[in-house]
Amino acid sequence: MTEHENTLLRYAMRIVNSATAAQDVVQNVFIKLVRAAEAPAMESGQLKGWLYRVTHNEAVDYVRRESRLQLLHARREADPAFAAPEAAGDPDPHDERIQLVLAEVRRLRPHEQQVILLRLQEGLSYNEISAVTGRSQGYVGNILHHAVKKLSRRLARAMMP
Repeated sequence: MTEHENTLLRYAMRIVNSATAAQDVVQNVFIKLVRAAEAPAMESGQLKGWLYRVTHNEAVDYVRRESRLQLLHARREADPAFAAPEAAGDPDPHDERIQLVLAEVRRLRPHEQQVILLRLQEGLSYNEISAVTGRSQGYVGNILHHAVKKLSRRLARAMMP
């Protein structure tokens, strides 16, 4: 747990955009790990990939649940005076570009987000990403290439005056 907790928290945080939600996600991952400990032992190389894969799935499930809850809440609150709750913590003005990039990453499709974050944030190799995602190395490279191009186009448009 000590070896992987911080990297998993950082990875989950980029997906769910909330420190407390990321903690919940990673906690669920470690609970699943304890339960999986009764299964045949994983090789040490498989553990890292398994942890990232389960963290990604838990984080995506969390985002989906939250989206459904927000939709339900919005429907219940059909009042035009209803204001959306403020995001937790206003972004630091010095981090506007970082916030813009992260917002655009969150707009990518889940598998694109996963590959981008694993490669750029976690520094995993194509081989490691392949093990985490269950996709071939070539397909990982393809996803990464197209996701970076899409992200680049979106950021260029967002930064135009």
